[in-house]
Amino acid sequence: MSADVELDHVTIRFGEFTAVDDANLKIEHGEFFSFLGPSGCGKTTILRAVSGFLEPTLGEVRIGGQNMKGIGPNKRPTALIFQNLALFPLMSVAENIAFGLEVRGVGKAERRKRADALLDLIALDGQGDKKVGELSGGQKQRVAIARALAVEPQVLLLDEPLSALDLKLRQHMRTELRAIQQRVGITFIYITHDQGEALTMSDRIAVMSQGVIQQVGTGAEVYENSQTAFVASFVGENNPFHGKVAGVDGKHALVDTAFGRLRGRNVRGMNVGEPAMLFVRPESLGLVNGVRPAENVLQSTVLHSEFEGSFFSVFLRGDGDKDIVMSMTNSGNLPKFTPGQQTSIAFNADRAVVLPVGEVADE
Repeated sequence: MSADVELDHVTIRFGEFTAVDDANLKIEHGEFFSFLGPSGCGKTTILRAVSGFLEPTLGEVRIGGQNMKGIGPNKRPTALIFQNLALFPLMSVAENIAFGLEVRGVGKAERRKRADALLDLIALDGQGDKKVGELSGGQKQRVAIARALAVEPQVLLLDEPLSALDLKLRQHMRTELRAIQQRVGITFIYITHDQGEALTMSDRIAVMSQGVIQQVGTGAEVYENSQTAFVASFVGENNPFHGKVAGVDGKHALVDTAFGRLRGRNVRGMNVGEPAMLFVRPESLGLVNGVRPAENVLQSTVLHSEFEGSFFSVFLRGDGDKDIVMSMTNSGNLPKFTPGQQTSIAFNADRAVVLPVGEVADE
């Protein structure tokens, strides 16, 4: 069985410090939901409030419609997977998985039956008698998931469980974890600072900064239609251009910048005269070839380039010493870029967003 989770205007303070400020959202039952943000943004604090290790200063946490106030971690319909996994090295794999059932007084035969079923679920069937130390890092991750699932929670909470793995294994485990969630069908709430994890696994993502939920949406929504300067700069790479709104044209806004007047989607409904930031992603930039486009042309000088296998990044310097990054797919016939070379690049207005001036991720 699965349950939805509601944060009803949840604020969490530690003395004068506000760790979470008025978090208000609903996570649907059966959803894979991620909280994404840098260290210290409040995402783990929210997880602790859902699990029962913290009580909100203000607001309510509801699971399956029930207010969790005063209900401890061991009484909530949740299970938590910690960053360090906390597996027991002297127990067998099956004993680790069944530990929570033993605590609840479930008989030995039933515990082993449940452990074997979960080993099959996580593709480790027949390995229940091994010791934890005999498993690989990815296998240990799966055992930790199986142990959490053994107590049949309605909500599984995961606090950056893949952070200790190397890149290849992390990428593999993303697929594994998402597949397990889809098979069991329960609500997963996942905490991460890794954009790749959040974008590839999640049904929806909440992007956080300094205790505030900046935006909630699908991976495509937060990437393509960022609603704040922080989201635009934190989720993926982006090129920001500061300026002032000079005009509004339907769904687009014109922004006067050091590069001249640039045009992008006016996703926040900004008005003439307001300070603004126009963001365009590296992959949305391209070389000007042939006839000069009517808008959004940037004159720049090549600084250097980096070959990264499937794509090629070009670092350029524009007017006012503004650095720009352009990414190109490695199609096998890329032009050569020489430091000091003058070049014109451009972008389509529909591939840029105009947002109010605000905090950016690298400040």
